[in-house]
Amino acid sequence: MKLFRYLLIFSLITSSVLLYAPFKALGSASVSASSAILMEQQSGRILYEKDAHQKKRIASITKIMTAILAIESGKLDETVKVSNNAVGTEGSSIYLKPGEKIKLEDLVYGLMLRSGNDAAVAIAEHVGGSLDGFVFLMNQKAEEIGMENTHFANPHGLDDHENHYSTAYDMALLTQYAMGNDTYKKISGTKVHRAPDPSGDWDRVWKNKNRLLTGLYEYTTGGKTGYTKRAKRTLVTTASKENLDLIAVTLNGPDDWNDHINMYEHGFNHYTLVTIMKEGTLKKIDDPFYKNKVYVDHDIVYPVTDKERELFQIKITLQKPKEEWRDKDNEPDLVGKAAIYLDDKPLREVPLYYKQSVQQEEESFFENVKNMLSLHLGVQE
Repeated sequence: MKLFRYLLIFSLITSSVLLYAPFKALGSASVSASSAILMEQQSGRILYEKDAHQKKRIASITKIMTAILAIESGKLDETVKVSNNAVGTEGSSIYLKPGEKIKLEDLVYGLMLRSGNDAAVAIAEHVGGSLDGFVFLMNQKAEEIGMENTHFANPHGLDDHENHYSTAYDMALLTQYAMGNDTYKKISGTKVHRAPDPSGDWDRVWKNKNRLLTGLYEYTTGGKTGYTKRAKRTLVTTASKENLDLIAVTLNGPDDWNDHINMYEHGFNHYTLVTIMKEGTLKKIDDPFYKNKVYVDHDIVYPVTDKERELFQIKITLQKPKEEWRDKDNEPDLVGKAAIYLDDKPLREVPLYYKQSVQQEEESFFENVKNMLSLHLGVQE
């Protein structure tokens, strides 16, 4: 259980992960919603929250999950035959017709821009084989993402089930996940979409209901609106300014447009995205075996306030070199970790790799777990 340990303390402009408490300068009185959260997209850092883990009805922001599952299905180019069941769905609609054939991609646009409940059911039946099959996929994905206080019972968010709920935090996690998909980002941020109407003389033209995106707030990049009588107004939006990407969620927010603007202004005015560790070789390791051969495979970034810029610490832990590693065929790949702290509070651990020129070979799941546990526990075989 012998390890090399290097403590590197940096005064730098930085950025990285969820464990640090949110800045509280934005008072809860300035947010009308009963639950709210502001999250930085890349790191997942919470910049503001108000009852963010309280389970609530979520209305049509449910459709973020429906959209990402449709996109990830790989079936966007397929043609969907619209069922009578889909056409009969109550609430907001894109006015599909029974037996109509429409591209799945267009259904996702109708879902996200116009909040079509008929589109949600048509998508669910095509992608999941049935409503129940699709709901199973929704909950499976929620578990995968880490949405611990969420349960989906339908693809649209109508108040037809008692066990359909989520939290502001979980919906931020879902949006963070969805925004990692370029197709979702494009659809979510589209202001107007034209879709063919096979039985009409003109194309359908759908304008996005997200007023922040269409004119109220210039930095908005996407999102989804929602409303039912029981959930009240729900809203998820995203915004970007000067490389800082933010996610805002409000549940039961009577003044949600202004809630989101207030949260975004708070985030953009108080936080800057900075780099804690830059992709590439670590320069401050002097051991002959590791010198100029240990690297990070991606930039580690984190949003910080001006006061936090000097408060980062990075502790490097490396395995003790083994004699057999001198044979190039036995050289290691994963050799250690960098533990990152902000004001003495742990943020995250970053894997460290050996020799930038060597590509990491694929390992089985169990080999990967074994290696990571060895690093975490400091175990040497």
